[in-house]
Amino acid sequence: MFYGAHMPLDVAAKNFLDMLASAGGPGLHEMDPVSARATFGALAALGGPGAEVASVVDRELGGVPCVVVTPHGSGPFPAFVWIHGGGWVIGSAAESTSLARDIAAAVGCVVVSVDYRLAPEHRAPSAVDDCIAAVRAVLDGGAELGIDTGRVAVGGDSAGGNLAALVALEFGQRLCQQVLVYPATDLTLGHPSIDENAEGYLLTKAGMEWFVGHYLSESGRSADDPALSPLYATDDALAATPPAFVITAEFDPLRDEGEAYAARLAAVGVPVVQRRFDGQIHAFFTLGALIPAGTEAVAQACQILRGAFGN
Repeated sequence: MFYGAHMPLDVAAKNFLDMLASAGGPGLHEMDPVSARATFGALAALGGPGAEVASVVDRELGGVPCVVVTPHGSGPFPAFVWIHGGGWVIGSAAESTSLARDIAAAVGCVVVSVDYRLAPEHRAPSAVDDCIAAVRAVLDGGAELGIDTGRVAVGGDSAGGNLAALVALEFGQRLCQQVLVYPATDLTLGHPSIDENAEGYLLTKAGMEWFVGHYLSESGRSADDPALSPLYATDDALAATPPAFVITAEFDPLRDEGEAYAARLAAVGVPVVQRRFDGQIHAFFTLGALIPAGTEAVAQACQILRGAFGN
């Protein structure tokens, strides 16, 4: 495991935050969900077009809309199921296509990006149910997509990291790797970094309260439900999950819960590589065009996936 020492805010991350501040406007948590989705979509467009691949196709898998990105070459390919972030409220598979293209090309795998249902229109556990259904479809019927169903991994960022961890708990060793990028593992929002990094670093404490509120309100589910917060899973359930790569960011409200989850996995014998990116903020992984550390993080994730797939 690697835990970084305290560092100043990364220059590129600071420039990005300054750019957002100069643009003005309300925070996401001060908007209604529809407006927040539009704002987030504009931010996602900064990722660029992504790498050249053989095809990008919209498909339904397990009744769930997905974007399936296939690399050049001859299959069957391993598959990486990617679950986008956005606090269970915003974001989409389409907005993750640039990242999916980059990973597919770099790893030589099919990337299936899941367009799960969003809150508040669909409360918890709708997103979990959709991600499990899509991954089950890949594992059980992925051969028709040119997928080697014996080499399937799952990953996601932020809320997507939460959902990826829950998928890994569901399918265990049927998956060969989980990639959790600054994952939300504890919806109680009780860790020190929530307050330490409450404001000024893109994702805020108020923003997390807004996201979790939309996701859980009227769902009848509690924040510490292990079916929604993987940090509360039993040791036996955690021990059955595949090897994990966990990325955290120093100036991120979710830093501590991501590292706590990595520590719990390691404690029950799951092989874990955990890296804290010093000086970084939430969302840097998908902002490589503006924050070079994001490109480095994606490259390390691709290296780990190639190892897991035997590529």
